[in-house]
Amino acid sequence: MTTLNQIADEYVERSAELDPALATYAGIAGHDHELPDMTADGFAERDELNRSTLATVTALTPGNDAERVARLAMVERLGLAVEAHEAGDDTSALNVIASGIHEVRQVFDLMPTEGEEALGNLARRMAEVPRAYRELGQTLLEAARAGRPPSERQVVEVAKQCAGWTKPGSGIYSGLVGTLNASGALKGELDAAAQAAEQATAEIGEFLTRELLPLAVAEDAVGRERYSRASREFLGAAIDLDEAYAWGWDEVHRLAAEQKRVAGLIEPGASADEAMELLDNDPKRRVAGRENFRLWMQELADRTIADLHGTHFDIPEQARRIEACLAPTGDGGVYYTGPSEDWTRPGRMWWSVPDGIDEFSTWQEVTTVYHEGVPGHHLQISATIANSERLNRWQRLLCWVSGHGEGWALYSERLMEELGYLEDPGAHMGMLDGQMLRAARVVVDLGVHLKLTVPKGAGWREGETWDADLAWEFLRAHSRMEDANLRFELNRYLGWPGQAPSYKLGEKIWLEAREEAKARKGAAFSLKEFHDQALALGSLGLDPLQEVLRTL
Repeated sequence: MTTLNQIADEYVERSAELDPALATYAGIAGHDHELPDMTADGFAERDELNRSTLATVTALTPGNDAERVARLAMVERLGLAVEAHEAGDDTSALNVIASGIHEVRQVFDLMPTEGEEALGNLARRMAEVPRAYRELGQTLLEAARAGRPPSERQVVEVAKQCAGWTKPGSGIYSGLVGTLNASGALKGELDAAAQAAEQATAEIGEFLTRELLPLAVAEDAVGRERYSRASREFLGAAIDLDEAYAWGWDEVHRLAAEQKRVAGLIEPGASADEAMELLDNDPKRRVAGRENFRLWMQELADRTIADLHGTHFDIPEQARRIEACLAPTGDGGVYYTGPSEDWTRPGRMWWSVPDGIDEFSTWQEVTTVYHEGVPGHHLQISATIANSERLNRWQRLLCWVSGHGEGWALYSERLMEELGYLEDPGAHMGMLDGQMLRAARVVVDLGVHLKLTVPKGAGWREGETWDADLAWEFLRAHSRMEDANLRFELNRYLGWPGQAPSYKLGEKIWLEAREEAKARKGAAFSLKEFHDQALALGSLGLDPLQEVLRTL
């Protein structure tokens, strides 16, 4: 009789074959020389794997509690993937952070570069970029002609990114090849592949402007039907969108009051803006130079792991290593990539620093290191990969729910305050600044995409309907982020509906789950045990998470 673990293994192997980039992201060996089929048929083949696996898993009777949780997770994730493909969400996706164009570019950041085999894989995969981008361009064009066009804003901004990645003398592929220890015929092969990849990147940017832009829509809003589907995908939970919008406003007001309180600790009588200005101008809280900033991040991440291991968490040995990295592009944003399955590639937190920024305010970034490192993404994802006794291979390598993962990372920032790691008012203000941005984008994301109005009592633009200009004004008033980074953030929200609110709404659900556990267990409640039990479940939708936690 086929077990769920066997089904999961087969699904992982077949997924790696059909999507070699996904295999590299997940750290699955054997596919680093390939890129996926990005034609409509390629997407359909991956969808068929999801459908057949979903049917098999749905019909399976779990043999134990671990299988019951795994089945819940797989049915929820695969079901939503099938629904998204039926709606054409995957074949029409184009935005500034998570489209097929970015999947191809970013996969090279994660590839091994030591040894002849690794360099050969790199050259072969780079040589595949022109084919992948031709296919993707045709898929996007077919989707647009079939009634699923992208927004003008996303087409224009992604085209700009492609142009930036291929600037003469600073192309991303030639830049990567220039750092490699290659010689002879292999060096020539790498140089030729890099040149072809950069030409293909420039060409797809030109294609977007020439072919796709005339079909694009001026409207940023995706509407309630599309947004509801995206929200369920990112949260793994069905929520009342209007209630979430109202809660987002409440959270903005709560955080504003807390910022004012902490501002008084920094400078008696100061407003939040005045306190943050003082922090920005404090030379003790500034780091000059990108490499110095990376070293600062690395030291804080290492120290935090040492502090938390054995006290508040039991961190697997493999997970006690993390690398702080500066991304090769300057698009803006921060992200984490997990370790490879065999741990030869460690977990990494990446800062994509926009051009022109060479000085950094550390008061803002202490909480970011906790978010991306430990106890945030790095602990959660690494602990999942290490938990081979309880979790099947799909759970360890391929299952990711944004509301679960990003919600945990944001919960981790607040947890570090509770544990006493943000006693410095500056670092505390940095956490509140990050929380405020996450709360503001719940309001902005829902407001713009659902065309909601600013409510009475908001004290700002009451009754006006959200659009991109109103969103920029609101974000600028609720964040100290550099304009270049914040502009990227807004473009991301406008092109990736439902993802940005998953952080704060996910944190909300994590906090509610913890309070439920406290009420249920009373004096027997242990925070460490709650964290251990929750993380041991791996990533899963937030509705299934709450269902399972109620049984523990």
